[in-house]
Amino acid sequence: MSHPLEELAAGLPAPQAQRPAARGAYTRLCAALSKASLLLAVAMLIAIIVCVQYQVVGRYVFNDTPTWAEGLALQLVLYVTALAVAVGVRDAGHIGLESLVSLLPEGPRLKLEVLIHALVALFGAIMAFSGWQWTVLKWSDMKPMMHVPVGMDYLALVVAGALIVMFSIEHIIALLRGEDVEPAWH
Repeated sequence: MSHPLEELAAGLPAPQAQRPAARGAYTRLCAALSKASLLLAVAMLIAIIVCVQYQVVGRYVFNDTPTWAEGLALQLVLYVTALAVAVGVRDAGHIGLESLVSLLPEGPRLKLEVLIHALVALFGAIMAFSGWQWTVLKWSDMKPMMHVPVGMDYLALVVAGALIVMFSIEHIIALLRGEDVEPAWH
């Protein structure tokens, strides 16, 4: 007598076979950019902690709040977030519906995965383009406490958008070659 779960599993398509890891020059470039972005984001997180600690000590110990510390911490949060989003796209850490896509037969599944990565690349391109427009528009405005252009805030969108486009193209190339993109942090 068979188990109901076995009967259900028998009607489902077989899980997709493990594909070989992508090893091309473009993949190596993207892996290096992803790893560098991740390391830079970690360094910026440490800098955020130092800024906040410095601000707290200045306020409560010396009764002299450093005005630039909060602004720098907020600026760093923008860049950490932007870099983390880009690395998440490359390392497939973003939200997705893989369980539904994996149930499709090989042909439609491949087409849908390519479409998904193409749409993510389009989003990254729009993000980079609009971020660049805001960067240029706000570059002449200065932040009062830090004496840096307001456009620096929007430059994070340009960097993240460009990386998202690159990483999405990497995924599309790997899919068309029947390869998998491995996370750079391994």
